[in-house]
Parts: sequence; structure tokens; C-alpha cells
Amino acid sequence: MLMLTLGVLLWSFAHLFKRLAPTVREGMGDGGKLVVTLALIGSIALMTSGYQSAVGSIWWVRQPSWVLLNNALMVLALYLMVASSLKVRVTGLVRHPQLTAIKAWSVGHLLVNGEAPSLELVGGLLQVAVVRVSVINRQDGKADLHSSDTIITREVLAAIITG
Repeated sequence: MLMLTLGVLLWSFAHLFKRLAPTVREGMGDGGKLVVTLALIGSIALMTSGYQSAVGSIWWVRQPSWVLLNNALMVLALYLMVASSLKVRVTGLVRHPQLTAIKAWSVGHLLVNGEAPSLELVGGLLQVAVVRVSVINRQDGKADLHSSDTIITREVLAAIITG
């Protein structure tokens, strides 16, 4: 599980680097983007191979009702990701739609995967999303929520892509 842990830590560092060390990141210029990209690719490789080889205790087993809730959370997560890209109405109602999508995805997966490697991987990604929202809100302040006037075709497109 060491590789899995290192992967989650590297993922966390890469995503929080710009917010926690802004002057260092700015000093790196465009090369900083390459460093972060390589760190993310490395973290995915570590998480993937670490998860595949990890073994651990089972904390809970999947329940049929949790599968239904997981599926609903997956649809919500996908919709929030698509909506964020298309800038539909929900992006004016949810402060951080992509991070909210990650949180919904994580909670859904934690409901149906109760073994230790899943708890470490998915729980770690959930923690990163929660911390990022907190750090962004602390640094930038909470943006006012607003309803946006979006084109109906974007709303329909978001629903079609999600479905």
C-alpha cells in the first residue's frame, strides 16, 4: 500500500502546490506547468499500480440500496463536470462544481467499496477536494452565487452528455 499512499500524497501535493506555495509556483514560470503535469502523471501511475497490488481488510460490504445511491451520485458528478465545462445554470448555483463533482464521486465510491485500499484511494481524493475548497475560499473569499443566463441548447447538451 506504500505506492498507493505515495500516489495519493503526490496527487495532493500537485493539486495544492499552486495554492500553498504561490510565489514558488510563479517563480517557476511555464516550467511549473510541466512539473505539475509530470507529478500528476506520476501520481496516477503510483495510484494505479499501488491500488492493483494493495490488499487490506474489509470494513463493510456493498448493500443494494447503496449501489442505487452510488449510481445517483455518479450521474450528479458527471453532470457537474459537464455543466462546469459548458457553463450552464448550475455553475451559478454551486460554488465549486468540479470539486463538488469529485466529492459526490468519492462519497458514492466509498459507499460501495469498503476495503482498505479503496478507503485510502477514494478517501484521499475526497480529502484533497475538501481541502481545496477550503483553501480556495480562504484565499479568494467566497464568490457570490448568481444565476446565469445560459443558452437552452447548452442546458440540453449537458443533459444529453450526462445521460
